[in-house]
Amino acid sequence: MSKAKFKSGFVAIVGRPNVGKSTLMNHIIGQKIAIMSDKPQTTRNKIHGVYTSESMQIVFLDTPGIHKRQSKLGDYMNTTALNTLGEVEAVLFLVDVAEGLGGGDRFIIERLKGVGTPVILVLNKIDRVEPEQLLPIMEEYRKLYEFAEIVPISAKLGNNVNTLIEQIGKYLPEGPQYYPEDQVTDHPEQFVCAELIREKILHLTREEVPHSIAVTIEDMRVQENGVVYISAVIFVERDSQKGIIIGKRGALLKEVGKLARQDIENLLGSKIFLELWVKVKKDWRNQERILRDLGFHQDA
Repeated sequence: MSKAKFKSGFVAIVGRPNVGKSTLMNHIIGQKIAIMSDKPQTTRNKIHGVYTSESMQIVFLDTPGIHKRQSKLGDYMNTTALNTLGEVEAVLFLVDVAEGLGGGDRFIIERLKGVGTPVILVLNKIDRVEPEQLLPIMEEYRKLYEFAEIVPISAKLGNNVNTLIEQIGKYLPEGPQYYPEDQVTDHPEQFVCAELIREKILHLTREEVPHSIAVTIEDMRVQENGVVYISAVIFVERDSQKGIIIGKRGALLKEVGKLARQDIENLLGSKIFLELWVKVKKDWRNQERILRDLGFHQDA
């Protein structure tokens, strides 16, 4: 009996902001590489996550949530998400069944109609609705687009995620193993560290601050004692936001550092010394040069 051929390919995860794209990818990968927050538009870059089993390797692209733009950064996020669709073997269109079909979903479906790639509709957050509600929801989406598959899941609880992986496998061609089996992302460690710091700020702040921040790693090196030294800069748009991030007597910034340090030590598997700085770059989200400096490059 001949051995089954190994399959591999690239799969994009698209959907409105805050429908659980990063939660799903982190669950599949088994490690946090995409940051999670209850605030929309958390993901700004395509995050490459790698899932490897004995029979296949899936490289996931977790795209920014497609949304109505409000800045040049918003343009970048939408363009990044939409350009991804032509580069992959399959597209996962993730929706929140608890919220129901909305204008944002219709907007994305219209964009999907111009793509020849198979689209799998993933009905997420099924733990938040009654089972009998699922069939009418499926029918509602099916009327708008001919999906290759429809798979209900709970990314948070892991319900039916293995079935989703099996369905994705049907659309992958025979191919090579692009990454070693123990590699879960192709992003450099600096990128993931910066994202983990940004995640903690998102959790600890509110209102206008979250979307006004960017984080860069200025220095990262192993010291003689084996501790990894990391110096990170948190950019904000206004002086008032700088005060919020630092907090009274530096309390909020210390809490960001404490929480981020725990995740980064888990990621790197070693002790770290983390220094955080807060700087003001006025209106950086609308300045192309600053966006390029911070790593937001428009796809060609």
